[in-house]
Amino acid sequence: MCDFLNRWAPSNNPEPAGESMDFEPKWIQYYQAVEGRSPRPTLVKALEGYAQDAHPLPRFAVDLGCGDGRDTVELLNQGWRVLAIDGEPEAITRLRQRDNCDRTYLETRVQRFEDLTLPPEVSLINASFCLPFCHPDHFPQLWEEIVLALASGGRFCGQLFGDQDSWAVYADMTHHSHDQVHDLLTPFIVEWLEEENHPGKTVLGEDKHWHIFHVVARKR
Repeated sequence: MCDFLNRWAPSNNPEPAGESMDFEPKWIQYYQAVEGRSPRPTLVKALEGYAQDAHPLPRFAVDLGCGDGRDTVELLNQGWRVLAIDGEPEAITRLRQRDNCDRTYLETRVQRFEDLTLPPEVSLINASFCLPFCHPDHFPQLWEEIVLALASGGRFCGQLFGDQDSWAVYADMTHHSHDQVHDLLTPFIVEWLEEENHPGKTVLGEDKHWHIFHVVARKR
């Protein structure tokens, strides 16, 4: 494993009990709960940054963990060509059934993070609340794929979960310390980084302690 991957390994779980998240049965409930919601603020901020660029890159984006397409639709409606990727076939089905966007420039792919391959010279990679669901064994390779796929001046926007998140006990999820997040962002100029650390609920109404890093960053 190269030094690039060693540097950005995720945190060890604070309680390595070997528990697994097993969110699979809940995805349809999740899609139903978030149906019709507006795009994530991280994507909105990234698009605002793009609009201010003196020499903007071609409008080509990848939406990782696209779900039913709340962010994909916004990109399409702003004239972007989008490769939308999700590991759940149901997500892609729901996205392709949406009637509030022009799908002319939409390409979809069912692919899991451990098998992810991305095209080169991507201008924007959006990863809303999906990267923590990558198994820690595969996260370094996933992050390398993201960094290398982005063109110079391209943006990453999305979320990472912190090591104080209540889901950090799950051995199949990826969490990072504050310092590790900053290391991950070494290849970038950070345009927005906000940390949340508080009790709350999931979209399905379950109690949860959230520790989240919201990121918008531009590749050097």
